[in-house]
Amino acid sequence: MKFSISEITDLIRHRRSIVPKDYSDRVVHKEMVERILTNATWAPTHGLTQPWRFTVYTGAGRERLSRFLGEEYTRLTPPDKFLQKKFDNVTQRPLQSSVVIGLGMERDPNGKISERDELMAVACAVQNMYLTSTAYGLGAFWATGGPTISAGMRDFLGLSPSGSALGLFYLGYPAVEWPKSHRRPLELISSWVDE
Repeated sequence: MKFSISEITDLIRHRRSIVPKDYSDRVVHKEMVERILTNATWAPTHGLTQPWRFTVYTGAGRERLSRFLGEEYTRLTPPDKFLQKKFDNVTQRPLQSSVVIGLGMERDPNGKISERDELMAVACAVQNMYLTSTAYGLGAFWATGGPTISAGMRDFLGLSPSGSALGLFYLGYPAVEWPKSHRRPLELISSWVDE
C-alpha cells in the first residue's frame, strides 16, 4: 500500500467544523495557509478548469471584512427581519479568527463544464482545506449563509460578474477540546446491487 489507510481514515474521521468563537488568539502562520490552499488546488476538477479562487484576510484585513459583512447583512436584511445577534455573529467571526479565506468560483469562460460540476469541484477543494487544517490541529469552519454568498460578496472578493461567492472559510487554533461526533451506520445509508 502506498499510504496508510488507517492514518487517512483517522484524519477524515477527526475532521470537524469548529466555529471562530471557539478559537484562541494564537496566530496561524502564512506557510500553513499556503499549504492549505495548495492542497485545495489538488481537488478533482473536470476539464482541469480549476474554478476555485481564494482571497485571504489576515491582520487588519479581517476588520475590513468584518465591516463589509455588517454592511452587507444590513443591506440584505429587511428591517423587520434584522436580528442584532445575527449581525453581531457575522461581524465578530472574522475578528475571532486568525485567518479568513473568501471562497470564490470562476467558471470556465468556454462553458464546457456545468456550473454544478464547478461547484462540486470547489466543494472538494474545501474538503481538502478542512483535512489539511485538521492535520495541522487547526479549527476550521465554512460559512455559507446570507452575506457570505451574495452578489456584494462576489464583488468584494474581486470576482467577475459571472463569478460566484461561495462563503468564507475561517481558521484558528481551537481554545476548546476537539469535538467528538458520529455518523449513521453504513447499512442505513447504502445499498448494494450485485445482479
